[in-house]
Amino acid sequence: MKPTSTNANNRNNRYQPALYGACLALMISTFLLLFAGGMVTSTNSGLSVPDWPTTFGKNMFLFPPSMMKGGIFYEHGHRLFASLVGLLTVIIAVALFFFQGRRWLKMAGISALVLVIVQGVLGGMTVRYKLPISVSTAHACAAEIFFMLTVMLAFATSRVWGQVPDQPLRWNLPEQFLALGLCIVVFLQILVGAVMRHSYAGLAIPTFPSAFGELAPPFWNFGIVVNFSHTRVGASLVVLLSAALIVFLLRSKAQARGVKALALYLAMAVAAQCVLGMFTVWSGKAPVPTTFHLSIGALVFALAFLILLASHRLRLDGGANRSNLGYSNTKVTVAPDKAVPTSGALRA
Repeated sequence: MKPTSTNANNRNNRYQPALYGACLALMISTFLLLFAGGMVTSTNSGLSVPDWPTTFGKNMFLFPPSMMKGGIFYEHGHRLFASLVGLLTVIIAVALFFFQGRRWLKMAGISALVLVIVQGVLGGMTVRYKLPISVSTAHACAAEIFFMLTVMLAFATSRVWGQVPDQPLRWNLPEQFLALGLCIVVFLQILVGAVMRHSYAGLAIPTFPSAFGELAPPFWNFGIVVNFSHTRVGASLVVLLSAALIVFLLRSKAQARGVKALALYLAMAVAAQCVLGMFTVWSGKAPVPTTFHLSIGALVFALAFLILLASHRLRLDGGANRSNLGYSNTKVTVAPDKAVPTSGALRA
């Protein structure tokens, strides 16, 4: 007797604590690596170790810790931490390939492995070619894409994912389109921010909220255009889209309480990001607030992407079990366009 598709899906989606723990560790390690990389740029330590893949002609892993001082600490430490992330990625990609039944998740693991290799090569090229803007920007953006992959891996291997039956992809809720739009805008904001950082245009407009004492700069050059695009135009778009997404999520009856909690986390992250952006300018790009600004930007991107995934996977009119997702013990009758509670009371 052949297993039903439902049984096959349940087997593929079964919760594996060790795999989930590894994916969660990779996600957290990648976030910390983004912070470490931000400190390298914020302290102008990118060429403190002028060779690659060696460190002052020595094997990177045998370089004496006693010599890790000043900028060498940030740059060499970043390389060592990146190696740890690379090792974790290899382990997870192999585990997914041999112990996961979901083909798309196997491909996600392979994609993460390929991307971490590309990211390592881009990091080496930034050193060997003396920090070219194009390569440094590509290195920064590839890091954000890799972080998104780790978020997806952690979510797809979590207990919550396995508690929900597989369902066809449906795009008919405004919050889904808003989440996708926010992901795109935040990534473009990260891209422009990377160009700004690596072209040393972070203080091309040294005042905020005014621009040289006016609403718009009285003169323009490349640095001012990039800076204004990031600090005024892009930031405003992110705030407006985030606000719209948060409102729709909190008002939606098709989203689980966990997704609404993500909306609140997004609100806090966007608020923190705006404050940190102001302090970055007011402090003259002091390393700590500047690096936290970069890291929280990655967190905003991660939350937008996670909301995009969760708004589909956990939507209550698509087969999600309310008792597993933070609701009372309510059964749901699935109709084409709406869910009809048949018992119990909705608590969120």
